[in-house]
Amino acid sequence: VSREGALILNNLLLCTLAATVLLGTLYPLFLDLLSGDKVSVGPPFFNATFVPLCAPLFAALCVGPFLGWKRAELWPALMQLRLAFIVSLAAAIVAGVLVDSRSTLAAIAFGFGVWLILGSLAELASRIRLGHIPLGDSVRRLRGLPRSAIGMTISHASLGLVVLGAVATGAWHVELIQTLRPGETARLADYDVRLVKVENVRGPNYIAERATLAVSVAGRPFATLQPERRLFQVQRRQVAETAIQTNLLRDLYAALGEGDSKAGWVVRLYLNPLAPWIWLGAALCALGGFVSLSDRRLRVGAPTRRRSLQTQTAP
Repeated sequence: VSREGALILNNLLLCTLAATVLLGTLYPLFLDLLSGDKVSVGPPFFNATFVPLCAPLFAALCVGPFLGWKRAELWPALMQLRLAFIVSLAAAIVAGVLVDSRSTLAAIAFGFGVWLILGSLAELASRIRLGHIPLGDSVRRLRGLPRSAIGMTISHASLGLVVLGAVATGAWHVELIQTLRPGETARLADYDVRLVKVENVRGPNYIAERATLAVSVAGRPFATLQPERRLFQVQRRQVAETAIQTNLLRDLYAALGEGDSKAGWVVRLYLNPLAPWIWLGAALCALGGFVSLSDRRLRVGAPTRRRSLQTQTAP
């Protein structure tokens, strides 16, 4: 048990995860090439392989920075993370009881996301001795930290954001597929979506049907979505242009399907909670990597040639 051991475990699990994704992506292509059989590798494969590998990675990720080099004790490191563990456990229970009692694995994964964020912040607070010394001294210690340590904290906490976004989007999303005529309304969670009109429009290289959807919350206008169903005449190919209304807490998607003025049009509505956190967390994770690489200790100093002055002494 040491920081070196934690790094080896981290790299081993990450490489295994990468190999799992590579296998799931290329296996159908190789099978089709060799035997002509068609197979589809979808969410069930990755849920059965990727998720169990992520669990030990997430569990050990926050513990590693608290371990000493060469030889360390595990229990003192865990004790420094006891508050983060309690809050993460409470978050998992709240997610399981209040959000969806049927998604136990999703609630556990949600707790892992909170664990990653709080554990990373706890490690940073331990470095600057937050709460043990005056605040001004903690701020000065924060300024003096190496950028590699700050980058590590940003990346680990950002991974927690990715986990929270992926769990909420995958387990607690809401879908609705309904046929609507102009003037009719569909109910999606707390949103009322009314089909105002469907009109024909012409683009630079396509013709399209464009729907206008008025979204309201509790009777108040909230947003206007305009999904399209485009037909590219040269390629004879139809493409659905999805309309998206997003903020930091959720994405609201609308897609227009087939239909006419008599039977109505098929409208697909999707509400994905915390979906923007996936992209925000990934961007911050990359930012943490760049911050770490900017550490002056990691810069390579290239030697420069200097012309030596040779003095010739008289005999």
